Amino acid sequence: MAAPHLSSVFEVEKDWIDYNGHMNMAYYTVIFDRAADELFLEMNMGPDYAAERRLTIYTAEIHLSYIRELHQGHRVRVRTQLLDHDTKRLHLYQEIHHEDGWLAAACECLSLHIDMNGPKVTPFPDDIAETIETMQREHADLPHPQRAGRSISIPRR
Repeated sequence: MAAPHLSSVFEVEKDWIDYNGHMNMAYYTVIFDRAADELFLEMNMGPDYAAERRLTIYTAEIHLSYIRELHQGHRVRVRTQLLDHDTKRLHLYQEIHHEDGWLAAACECLSLHIDMNGPKVTPFPDDIAETIETMQREHADLPHPQRAGRSISIPRR
């Protein structure tokens, strides 16, 4: 698995453009989610995992930063880095980069491993935990993203 994980190319669709003439904020989340789906598929936690093992991933929290506008036809890729994990959670950091290299958006996400029979948060099975540990080792030498860990506030003087 690459460090960081690199998604396939996504193209900004006509229906994603809002009345301001740029990609609507909701579709940045769509791109981040599609990239995460690709990652989870590589980690053997895709649709078959949900159907056969009744285990899946839910998003608990995201923090999304919009850096630069995207427009119809722009082609982008998402870089995903595993920042941390425990027995039931993944802490991911993602960036959308335009094909020319510039940063369009960043997203920090906390995901939960779910037993769909509950639904309830449950530990990763041993085989998946091993995959996550391998990914963590591969991502350990990546620099900590500058935008990770940000909070929303209005500074007061």
